[in-house]
Amino acid sequence: MEAGEIGGALLFVLAVAAAVAVAVSVGAVDFSRPLTAGAPLDFQGAVSWLIGILDGTSTAAADVYGAWVAVRAGLIAPVLQVAVWACMVMSVMLVVEAVYNSVVSLGVKAIGWRPEWRFKWKPLDGADEEKGSAHFPMVLVQIPMYNELEVYKLSIAAACELQWPKNRIIVQVLDDSTDPCIKNLVELECEHWANKGVNIKYATRTSRKGFKAGALKKGMECDYARQSEYIAIFDADFQPEPDFLLQTVPFLLHNPEVALVQARWSFVNDTTSLLTRVQKMFYDYHFKVEQEAGSATFAFFSFNGTAGVWRTVAIRDAGGWKDRTTVEDMDLAVRATLKGWKFVYVGDVRVKSELPSTYKAYCRQQFRWSSGGANLFRKMAKDVLVAKDISLVKKFYMLYSFFFVRRVVAPTAACILFNVIIPISVTVPELYLPVWGVAYIPMVLTIVTAIRHPKNLHIMPFWILFESVMTLHRMRAALTGLLELEGFNQWIVTKKVGNDLEDTDVPLLQKTRKRLRDRKCFVLSGIEWEGYAVNQRLPSSHRCLEKQV
Repeated sequence: MEAGEIGGALLFVLAVAAAVAVAVSVGAVDFSRPLTAGAPLDFQGAVSWLIGILDGTSTAAADVYGAWVAVRAGLIAPVLQVAVWACMVMSVMLVVEAVYNSVVSLGVKAIGWRPEWRFKWKPLDGADEEKGSAHFPMVLVQIPMYNELEVYKLSIAAACELQWPKNRIIVQVLDDSTDPCIKNLVELECEHWANKGVNIKYATRTSRKGFKAGALKKGMECDYARQSEYIAIFDADFQPEPDFLLQTVPFLLHNPEVALVQARWSFVNDTTSLLTRVQKMFYDYHFKVEQEAGSATFAFFSFNGTAGVWRTVAIRDAGGWKDRTTVEDMDLAVRATLKGWKFVYVGDVRVKSELPSTYKAYCRQQFRWSSGGANLFRKMAKDVLVAKDISLVKKFYMLYSFFFVRRVVAPTAACILFNVIIPISVTVPELYLPVWGVAYIPMVLTIVTAIRHPKNLHIMPFWILFESVMTLHRMRAALTGLLELEGFNQWIVTKKVGNDLEDTDVPLLQKTRKRLRDRKCFVLSGIEWEGYAVNQRLPSSHRCLEKQV
């Protein structure tokens, strides 16, 4: 067991002890109150009430209300009270987990802890390309995409401009597009960079089996890919800085036990709307708190599927990419960890990307992540328990914190308590709701979420309302994945709009005005493409030709 794991375990125990001490000292927790509420339903009284109705000695309205009170107090309230205490237990688990992660992340920031303190890092020898490239390992940059008309130029250009010797890097575009027009455009873009001397490969498949995981797996099977020591992965809307590889690869090169280096996401459209501002708060907590705490203590966190560099040997050692869930990135990360590999999160390295710009797109994304995470918990729980290459403390962290609390407890407790029990309690006065569970704990959770994002405190009320709505969506997704209900393995690609606010000169296709005469556009292959005008920068063989109707 390493020092980081011991420290993480001690901090978690201290967080639990502190929570119990505070609850006892302020008298917030009172379990002396009976679990059931109200008087039990009296069978003899019910019979007497029925006889009174039959012989006409009781008024119907008063007796109906009396029956409702008896049923409410003797049956409904006790059942709801059990649900309340179950939610209270889950809320305590959730707040202890959140406080623990926040304390770790704030402690890391306070002492100025950096990944270089735990893992060796130094610039590559001969970092100047003019001095030679013998010390540079071979790197494969994979860009999976699917009908990414709006952003394909951004990701390809960013990958081709990475600072790395040209003979030591291969850019691989894995295009699963089903639209022939888009495939032609992507292939043309690859040819454009190949003519500039970039070693870029364009790869397609005959079917989309396995979706993103299938594409990445197929890409690794290519002959030119097998010679690569490291693999950098970027989704189609991600734009790494030119020095990305120079900042991340040294962790892998100098630390043989490290399998993954994960960078932080930044966003080009985080101020576009209230929806994107709320999303940024969610992601800031994820990266600044959860990812940083997991990296600093257990050297384990979930791979975000993009903006990361993998050791090729580690991917193969873990069994390669699998398409059994919709979170193939998390699946690979867990399997690699069970083999003893470690991860490094580098928050100082940021990669620009795009947030979902519509509520529908965001809901689909969150459903895929929530359902996939819960389904992976179902599939991997036994494997984590019997793993031999990780410590018992790390097993507990993975099963309890990473899977159970974050993937199951978090959406369930919030949804049932705030969207079901509290509204119903208005009509059931016998129900007891402890103030510490419905007021203090939500307040603490709000504080630990907002403390790492102080600039957006003014939108916290909107964030609270938005998350209250999303809890129902996430709980349904978690149950769908946990029980493998219909649609648990459904994959829908998040729609992008190409919101690059910092570079407005990127030659994207421009939308035409929505008039009938501009609605039709045909490509030479005979496949219809609606809503886009001709891009004059493309050769005539690849242009979409307008046709007025």
